[in-house]
Amino acid sequence: MLVWLGPVAVLVSLLLLLRWGLTRDVQTLPSALVGKPAPQFNLATLYVPADSLALADLEGRVTLVNFWASWCIPCVHEHPVLTHVTETWGQDSVALVGILFQDSPENGKRFMEQYGGDWPLLTDNGSTTAISYGMYGVPETFFIGADGVVARRHAGAVTWDLVESTVDSLLRARRDLGSQ
Repeated sequence: MLVWLGPVAVLVSLLLLLRWGLTRDVQTLPSALVGKPAPQFNLATLYVPADSLALADLEGRVTLVNFWASWCIPCVHEHPVLTHVTETWGQDSVALVGILFQDSPENGKRFMEQYGGDWPLLTDNGSTTAISYGMYGVPETFFIGADGVVARRHAGAVTWDLVESTVDSLLRARRDLGSQ
């Protein structure tokens, strides 16, 4: 009888650990990047792989880096919010960049054809950029100030209220920085 006590204790411990991991809210997990310079990237564009876009190309703008995938249901839900970002601010003062995560370019193109949107879309072969940003999963959005510092990380689908309040705050900070 005592022979089974050890394996049962290990199994119960593993089940409790699994339950804790599955019920943990990834939105509350901290990001080591907040308050630090955003990791640089230079990635191929989705539609013209020979072209690329670097984070440095967006210097001086408030930037939203959104990791997404065509198979991601929350990505479908947040897509109208991202479309509204480009309609509200354009790309001059607020840049939105979508980085396709663990998905094929063909699926990414089909997704955009179905749901629309007009912002730079990049591919992250090997997920090196996703790793450097320390992502947990898709969708995940990083808000970067005009100074290049990560101001906020949001795991899960963004809402308009969250985007608007964060971007407005970063635009005010940019204006304040420019007036000094």
